[in-house]
Amino acid sequence: MDSKLAGRLDFTLSAPTQPTLPAGHHQLGLFAERDALLVVPEGIDPARPTPLVVLFHGGGGSAQKILPMLEAHAQQNGFLLLVPQSLYPTWDIVIAGNGPDRERLELALAEVASRFTIDPGHIAFAGHSDGGSYALSLGLTNGQFVTHLIISSAGFMSVQHQEGAPRVFISHGINDEQIPIGRSGRAHSDLLKRAGYDVTYVEYNGPHAYQPPVVALAVNFFLEDLYAPQGA
Repeated sequence: MDSKLAGRLDFTLSAPTQPTLPAGHHQLGLFAERDALLVVPEGIDPARPTPLVVLFHGGGGSAQKILPMLEAHAQQNGFLLLVPQSLYPTWDIVIAGNGPDRERLELALAEVASRFTIDPGHIAFAGHSDGGSYALSLGLTNGQFVTHLIISSAGFMSVQHQEGAPRVFISHGINDEQIPIGRSGRAHSDLLKRAGYDVTYVEYNGPHAYQPPVVALAVNFFLEDLYAPQGA
């Protein structure tokens, strides 16, 4: 299978070549429709490696809808937050397989890396619902640079090729009627543990929605070896 059809991203870290962006929200200007959004927190030191989280929205969602899941944590803990948007109502892998969204993500990652020094030990793919499925699938496929996965209420994982060994945080509500926990959160975590991945699995009393206290645990999981983050 063609590596791109399998979800492989041709992305490598290199020294920035473009001016650093100031603190705030930035449309990257890459696409006429549904552009990628970058949140730059206050106090980023361009000379120091900075953690990066790529956050994927759910089906029918947008960058603005999913942004509250992690924006406050990015501001408080000093990591870059890249929020791509699917070209269509949900991610290409959910509809027909890897295609335009993989290409758009590749461009967005390259743009961020051209402006900031990214910490190679702290690059996370995160997402909720369809975004969780997308983050899980592409993250396991691209473990050559993805170090952590933060997965909330994912429905599936589609992995044709595995590389590297990202650490995985999976959470799922036991009252999720949209994506039952038995065939998703529990099945995924068991399968990944058997495959040798470092998996943290959290169940919570709730429906098909991320829970802020659980998200705070996931941020701690991502940054625990750097410092003690403050929960939002």
